[in-house]
Amino acid sequence: MKACTLVPGDLATAGVEEIGEPPEADGEVLVEGLFVGVCGTDVEIAKDGYGQPPPGHKRLVLFHESLGRVLEAPADSGLATGDLVAGVVRRPDPQPCGACAQDQWDFCRNGEFTERGIKAQDGYGSERWRVAPKFAIKLDAGLGPLGVLLEPTSVVAKAWDQTDAIAKRAFWAPEHVLVTGAGPIGMLAALLARQRGLAVTVLDRVTDGAKPAMVRELGATYVTSLDDLPAPPDVVIEATGVGPIVFDVIGRCAPNAIVCLTGISPGTHAIELKADAINKMIVLENEVVFGSVNAGLRNYQQAAAALALADKAWLAQLITRRVPLAEWPRALDRQPDDIKVVVDLQA
Repeated sequence: MKACTLVPGDLATAGVEEIGEPPEADGEVLVEGLFVGVCGTDVEIAKDGYGQPPPGHKRLVLFHESLGRVLEAPADSGLATGDLVAGVVRRPDPQPCGACAQDQWDFCRNGEFTERGIKAQDGYGSERWRVAPKFAIKLDAGLGPLGVLLEPTSVVAKAWDQTDAIAKRAFWAPEHVLVTGAGPIGMLAALLARQRGLAVTVLDRVTDGAKPAMVRELGATYVTSLDDLPAPPDVVIEATGVGPIVFDVIGRCAPNAIVCLTGISPGTHAIELKADAINKMIVLENEVVFGSVNAGLRNYQQAAAALALADKAWLAQLITRRVPLAEWPRALDRQPDDIKVVVDLQA
């Protein structure tokens, strides 16, 4: 079968390779690969050498954002032939730490986890793949190709899940949400905030194209400067990873605000901080700033439920480019109008 493979850090090796059928050791559920999504992590693996092939292999089957159709599944798995599924990315360590044992491998304490398409396990970028029933998330059939958005939605679902947990510390009645960055994570964060009935503002630097219009379709506000915020935010979902934005946002929040950092910048830009003033503000305003990465099992389930409720026409606008399997390396080259790029494993 055909698969998207490369040697991490050597973009010249990226291409379509004929590999064997997925090993049964990967799981009892056999899946026909339909689409994979492309994100910054995939680009880092290809160009910067981030990531790790399976032990004993030089090449890695890429991609961790998946969508497939069940071909075979055990009778007691809760899955049936034809079901749409997406695969969970992370796997708990062989001798699970306390967090991994509770299906919260995103909080793994010893770092011995593995990740499909990233760390020590082949990814979902192949015509067929296998997965254990526990790691196959069933999707609403009405999503069709849009089910490939599950993994990035799970990241956002976790951000909101953790925000809710922190909010239980005291009385809190949030009204205004700020999302910084209108990429896939930012857009999906805004979607989940609107599903909660909150007033949402999205900050991004582009002034035209699809993003501003999509934000307004959600019933949210689109701005290009923090000076234009309609109100101090009670919740911030930060999806740019840009240091100056992060610290500027912290200084503009409402009392008792919760700021979730989901973005990681590849840059090394240094900024001068008034650390004492920031510390004083966070303390006096009861502000919480925390980081969030990856997702646990229940976050995938929360994400599947959120996508099932979403307007499919709006979701479809997030997928701005489809690249056929034979030309998949083109998906790594970002275009000006890209939001989410996917690889069509059937084309």
